[in-house]
Amino acid sequence: MHRRLLALSGAVALTTLLAGCIFVGAPRSAESRPPSIPDGQVAQTTAPSATETPLPPPPVASSPSDAVALDCGDGGSQLVSGADQSFLVTGTCVELTVTGSELAVDASAAGVGALRITGDRIRVHIAGADEVRVEGDDGEVTSAAGIARIEIVGDRTTTEAVTGIPSVTVRGHDNVVRSGGGVGSAVVSGSGNTIR
Repeated sequence: MHRRLLALSGAVALTTLLAGCIFVGAPRSAESRPPSIPDGQVAQTTAPSATETPLPPPPVASSPSDAVALDCGDGGSQLVSGADQSFLVTGTCVELTVTGSELAVDASAAGVGALRITGDRIRVHIAGADEVRVEGDDGEVTSAAGIARIEIVGDRTTTEAVTGIPSVTVRGHDNVVRSGGGVGSAVVSGSGNTIR
């Protein structure tokens, strides 16, 4: 009887030991396989589509077909006003006045004598001008030629002319005036302004 108990406890101990070996083994690594795709279907990729953008796009002017067309005629004046709109100006403008906010004005095909801008976030493209005056913040004026005289009253406006700007007056902060043909006399008050 004693031997039978000893044999039985030996069998229990051996079973426990073997059971422990099964659970003590190292875990298997999971295999990573692509999911199976049924015939006739295309796998979806994780790349963003053309319509998705990780950052909000910068503001851009609407195409000319979306823009409101205005004509100065031959030597007239034109007033452009509104908010969050695009305009296309043609003709020969003795004076072009732009007032409002979030405006995009393409006057690159117009002749402009004096350009007067009042408002915030206004972008104007011109072929050239005798005089440009900007009152407001976060504006942009680009000229395909020169600007004889420019005055900026406000903050964070950028003005660029391909050829020279003989006279510059700036009253405000963080404005930029750039010219491929150089800048003449400059009167600047405020901090962070760049004139070159």
